[in-house]
Amino acid sequence: MEKQNSLGARSQRSVNRAAAVFLLPVTILLIVYIFYPIVDSFRISGYKWSGISVDRTFVGLRNWAKLVKDMNFWLAFRNNVIIMVLSIIIQIPIGLAEATFIEFAGKKSTICKVLWFIPMLMSSVAIGFLFTYALAANGGIVSEIFKFFGGNNIDLLGNPNTALLTVIVVIAWQFIPFYMVYCMAAYTNIPTDVYEAARIDGATRGQYFWHVALPLLMPSIKSAAILSMVGSLKYFDLIYVMTGGGPGTSTELMATYMYKKAFTEFNMGYGSTIACGMFVLITALSLVTMRIINGKGED
Repeated sequence: MEKQNSLGARSQRSVNRAAAVFLLPVTILLIVYIFYPIVDSFRISGYKWSGISVDRTFVGLRNWAKLVKDMNFWLAFRNNVIIMVLSIIIQIPIGLAEATFIEFAGKKSTICKVLWFIPMLMSSVAIGFLFTYALAANGGIVSEIFKFFGGNNIDLLGNPNTALLTVIVVIAWQFIPFYMVYCMAAYTNIPTDVYEAARIDGATRGQYFWHVALPLLMPSIKSAAILSMVGSLKYFDLIYVMTGGGPGTSTELMATYMYKKAFTEFNMGYGSTIACGMFVLITALSLVTMRIINGKGED
């Protein structure tokens, strides 16, 4: 008996050593590229520093006090929240609808599947330039269509009242395919026997979706909502290419505001403070959202 316990202990130690060997590279990468930059950003937020000069002036919590009173930052945060809410409302339902169509249509939907997935294959920068030219007031596709029907040039990106909504539509166009694939993967977890049983019982496809499939898909939909929320609070490249945060501050986001302060105005200390503020807000919102979703799930 003691010999068996000794062999079991040795086997467990071997497994632990093997796990440590495999986890070590990942741990090093996490420390170097994630944890250290976060900690260093908090450290730099306590300085007044251009990011170029070797001279730094310690200012303590002055940058944080400035951030709390900075209305431009809170306007950027508001825009992030608007994008977050509308992204969840638009992207996930449409992605789910497309996945449901593909699920019910089977092999007949191959062409639709390919066409709908194309936006996901393009980079955000390329999409930004594509829609910037397409929506240009002079020579853009939208303006030319309006002019063809007797209208005037329309500048969707240059109008503060329409710029943010226009960008949200472009973001949705890019990321709906991701949630389509996400929901398609969730459908594969539903046994075919469930669908066949529902059909034998006389359920229509609509009844099957609303009363059988949708409840089974809810855990995946909740996870998709969290992914959409976190991603919406980190948007940068597409917005920066299309509008640069303008006109005015109508499309300014936390990430674009941080970039301007750190790398355009060379105020690295305050830029780091904005980055840390983003980290704190995103973490807090994520934890609250997960708590709400998990709480409802348990109820």
